[in-house]
Amino acid sequence: MLESHHTNLRRVTYLVLDEADRMLDMGFEPQMKKIVSQIRPDRQTLYWSATQPKEVEQLARQFLYNPYKVITFFLTIYSYLILFFGHLKFGQVVIGSQDLKAKHSIQQHVDIVTENQKYNKLVKLLDDIMDGSRILIFMDMKKGCDQITRQLRMDGWPALSIHGDKSQAERDWVLSESKAGKSPIMTATDVAARGLDVKDVKYVINYDFPGS
Repeated sequence: MLESHHTNLRRVTYLVLDEADRMLDMGFEPQMKKIVSQIRPDRQTLYWSATQPKEVEQLARQFLYNPYKVITFFLTIYSYLILFFGHLKFGQVVIGSQDLKAKHSIQQHVDIVTENQKYNKLVKLLDDIMDGSRILIFMDMKKGCDQITRQLRMDGWPALSIHGDKSQAERDWVLSESKAGKSPIMTATDVAARGLDVKDVKYVINYDFPGS
């Protein structure tokens, strides 16, 4: 639309860049820069990122002027970094503790199996570890998430899935069922996992090899 001059962004005054680190991972930096370059410089920009690698910081310096930084920490796998641009004096607000560290006692096990062996391996693993604790199973695709969840439920396992195609109401219900212990097994895509706040997870299983 922009390249064919059917529209322009000259009147945009408010820009939101969500999942900045994810967009960089997927190679969208040139497109992001092109879009931002066509927006008026006195805009207000909200720049969100779940991680803070140097590439995200460098891009923030290009896109933001006199930013106000808000860092929030949660007792989850991910923390959130929020950078605000606007008519604000430079400053920083920290919500939560900056002393949170990754758990060092995590044990990791890798099993190499063929694609047709994966589900049987998963069931055997669940047989070994299932003790009522919360279990997260990560997968690459939303379709795979639903398929494996459906199969697990047919086999008698208390599983539910969460991913980007679920409505907010569905996601909230799945999380509440998990937190209440009614459905301790939850499958999710790696993208959905970035926003999860699930405490007391004992086991994390990567059903598909993680791409990020």
